[in-house]
Amino acid sequence: MTEKFIPLIDIRRHRESLTIPAQMKLPNGDLKDTLARPLHDLRISVTDRCNFRCVYCMPKEVFDKDYEYLPHSSLLSFEEITRIAKIFLSHGVKKIRLTGGEPLLRKNIEDLVAMLAELRTTDGTPPDLTLTTNGSLLKKKAQSLKQAGLNRVTVSLDSLDDAIFKRMNDVDFAVSDVLSGIDAAHQAGLGPIKINMVVKAGVNDNEIIYMARYFKNSPHILRFIEYMDVGASNHWQSSDVITSHQIIQRLNAAGMPLHSLAANYEGETAQRWKHNNGQGEIGFISSVSNAFCKNCSRARLSTEGKLYTCLFATEGHDLRALIRSKDNHSDLLVANVIASIWQSRTDRYSELRDLKESKSQPGEKKIEMSYIGG
Repeated sequence: MTEKFIPLIDIRRHRESLTIPAQMKLPNGDLKDTLARPLHDLRISVTDRCNFRCVYCMPKEVFDKDYEYLPHSSLLSFEEITRIAKIFLSHGVKKIRLTGGEPLLRKNIEDLVAMLAELRTTDGTPPDLTLTTNGSLLKKKAQSLKQAGLNRVTVSLDSLDDAIFKRMNDVDFAVSDVLSGIDAAHQAGLGPIKINMVVKAGVNDNEIIYMARYFKNSPHILRFIEYMDVGASNHWQSSDVITSHQIIQRLNAAGMPLHSLAANYEGETAQRWKHNNGQGEIGFISSVSNAFCKNCSRARLSTEGKLYTCLFATEGHDLRALIRSKDNHSDLLVANVIASIWQSRTDRYSELRDLKESKSQPGEKKIEMSYIGG
């Protein structure tokens, strides 16, 4: 294995320098990177903690009882998150997704939702405000999240079989509790709910058909996600991947043929499909077999305020240092720094994965998904 897992505590000690532009420009809501990709989505990690130990994200052998999480003082406050989000909206962001870790572990998360719901995009509308969760606390939180202004939730669920699901979350959490959370979210109006299933060969790929049948007649959108090489702690290898094409073949063979649907918007991560009988939408996120880098419009803000321009990034840009500076930098200055970062963006890791120049070198840092969200 060429990748080297670097504990996050080591990554956090590194401080990248930020370039302050010589001339300040007002944001115009139309920011493009070097490949002409707009800035449309902002994903905000609100905590680096999670109560699951999923084998593909936070395996227990790395994230054990002695693992050193961020102290509360290092986390962005709700006010700081809202300030940065407002600046991103001025650059054209329309959608904000709260992630983790497990975002519902962040105390009083409903307060942050309410603060973000008060913001406005450049066209004067509220941002599309969503949240990704493992569902463990969703039954308890669904109604208050909706009342605070959350639009939708995405729930991670990798199996309907209790034994497989418990083996994957590695904390003995039952499927029935996640399904209860999904029901509560549906009753609260947090829909359409998306159900994310990460498919790993030899682990849960025998659940593909069961998942498709279970959600076929529901109002929820089931999405199959190819097992990705995010970070290094999950020991990814290509033989672990079940491609979207292979999943579609399995569904066809099981008597569940699909037809494709148009994307809801440019840059949407999932390819949309529907059962031929008109019941149930299914999505496929094919970042390994059919990379969508050319349309990627997503920026990621880590729990401690670092900006990452790719899920597979090796370094971030420290916005927290900027907004906490004793120099009391203005929103205009912060907006110009963000613009400079995005306009210099060249990321297309997934498209280059199989090319020599994209392969990780020994000692290269790889940021873990639990640190910047999915």
